[in-house]
Amino acid sequence: MKNPKTICLTAIEFPPDIGGVGVSVKRISLFLKDLGYEVHVAVFRSVFPKERKLAEAGEFRRSICETSEQDGIIVHRIHPAIRSTVARVQDYLMDIYGQLTTLHKQYQFDVVHAFFINETGFLTTMLAKENDLPVINSVRGVDLHKHIFDCRQQKQIAWTLENSSWTTFVSQDLMQRARLFAPAINNKSSAFFNSIVPVDFSSLPTPSLVNKLQGTVIGSVGNFRDKKGIEYLLDACQNLETEFTLLFVGDFVAKEREYWEQELANSGLEDKIVITGKISREEALAYLPYIDIFAIPSLNDGCPNALLEAMLAEKAIVGTNVDAIGEIIEDGVNGLLVNPYKSEELAIAIAKLLNRPLLRQTLGKLAKQKVLQELNLAIEQDNWAKVYHHVLSTSTQPQMAVVAV
Repeated sequence: MKNPKTICLTAIEFPPDIGGVGVSVKRISLFLKDLGYEVHVAVFRSVFPKERKLAEAGEFRRSICETSEQDGIIVHRIHPAIRSTVARVQDYLMDIYGQLTTLHKQYQFDVVHAFFINETGFLTTMLAKENDLPVINSVRGVDLHKHIFDCRQQKQIAWTLENSSWTTFVSQDLMQRARLFAPAINNKSSAFFNSIVPVDFSSLPTPSLVNKLQGTVIGSVGNFRDKKGIEYLLDACQNLETEFTLLFVGDFVAKEREYWEQELANSGLEDKIVITGKISREEALAYLPYIDIFAIPSLNDGCPNALLEAMLAEKAIVGTNVDAIGEIIEDGVNGLLVNPYKSEELAIAIAKLLNRPLLRQTLGKLAKQKVLQELNLAIEQDNWAKVYHHVLSTSTQPQMAVVAV
């Protein structure tokens, strides 16, 4: 038997890639390394717009697997071959699966673990089943909030869930939806929140657009797209009767750009809006001390790192009662909660905080207390230790006890 156990996480991104999934996978990889595992991360996508553009430009290539080491973690970035301008999805996926199989033959993984069930889950679970390996699938949010409505993906998602040795979720809401969709996971699944690495905000550089912030700053952080509910935040800010800036730390996704340009123009708030554009995580964190009210009006959102970072920065939070946002924030205690799609409720909550700095301060302090006490690194690491212990010790058994969280 090998010592230590060798595990392979599969994900759509990993630092220096920008994105919440990459941040989480890096954090979890370091947890597992500290627990004594040899950790590999295979990075790949299951959608291929870049490859299609390269093919159209006449740039062809062989299948590639680039391996490097980052903080003691072995990272494999897999790119499919580009052989044709009319290649189909299965042509690319075949190459990725071949590279995954080759990695397993080389390193002899003891466990494989996929993040995002619709993108990496199927290939990872197939590798596990063909090689008699235990497999963990981690549902992060959009995989069950959006892709479950695509009839072409439903059977694949169900098969992946049903064939997982264990499935983890970042909110109870997500776990309940998955258990309805695939009841076979009832006794082999658990839900626990992300944690957050402590940040010394005083050590961060002054962000570049601070001089444009006027009055009370209402801010939101993220990769702004359909699920973020930003149109309802625009509605909520239209009739505020005090000087304010609406700060968007991040950018709007390219495929929805025309829609968001229309929404911003129709809001009548263009002279009050500041958009940073795509920036590094460090610079995004540096804006948090300048925000007075942190708005996260998501329609669905898993367990967003941006929420935890805002709590760590002692911000007064207005969020929607969805997923982990509604499970972490206690309305009136460490933030304010409203229903999704409800501009009026959002407007009332923001107005309640606008001219009450002491209330903002109280909510912010309790938010920080919550995140430090209940969403710290040690708690999440302990949860992952329990999951891996169960999967490795009972991988030959079809039923497992539910992990306590």
